[in-house]
Amino acid sequence: MSNLELNRRGLLCVVSGPSGSGKTTLCRRFSEEDSSAVYATSATTRTPREGEKDGVDYFFLSREEFESRTTHGEFLEFAEVHGNYYGTLKSEVVTHIDAGRDVLMDIDVQGAALIRNQTDPVIQQAFVDIFIIPPNDEELIKRLNFRGTETQEQLDLRLKNAHEEMRHWESYQYSVVSRDKESDFATFNAIISGERCRSS
Repeated sequence: MSNLELNRRGLLCVVSGPSGSGKTTLCRRFSEEDSSAVYATSATTRTPREGEKDGVDYFFLSREEFESRTTHGEFLEFAEVHGNYYGTLKSEVVTHIDAGRDVLMDIDVQGAALIRNQTDPVIQQAFVDIFIIPPNDEELIKRLNFRGTETQEQLDLRLKNAHEEMRHWESYQYSVVSRDKESDFATFNAIISGERCRSS
């Protein structure tokens, strides 16, 4: 490994898109296949789904604990989505960037905007954002229904929110219209590879 690679600071790659767009799958797969990338674990106040583990899928916090940590400035970003808080702890990001590891985050458009407006030079220099766009409503509904964890009311709310979120795609440096898992991953990989060359 060259001195250049050793001294490279990591990227902060923020990935957004409506529920069902595939953003979480992309981030997780990339971090699993690339040892120099890590998937930032978010904190949330929502109830764990079956099989989810605290500290792995999310840091599951009570509403009171989340608000306390917010007051103490421990979050890089946070937002209330679908009636629950979601946020990213600063400690989950800055340490990795300084060590030369790329941090992947999948967050909503509110959280992405907060990070985009950060004044911390470490965050500004590392920041890259990507928006994943579902090909159409039919495919989005199919993906949401595939989970089998949502009620019809929840599905309707997510579809409504998806339309609202997709209005923000032009705020992102990159946009990817989702086709299939392999095509999406190839495009995602190419974007991060290019940004690594630019940051070096």
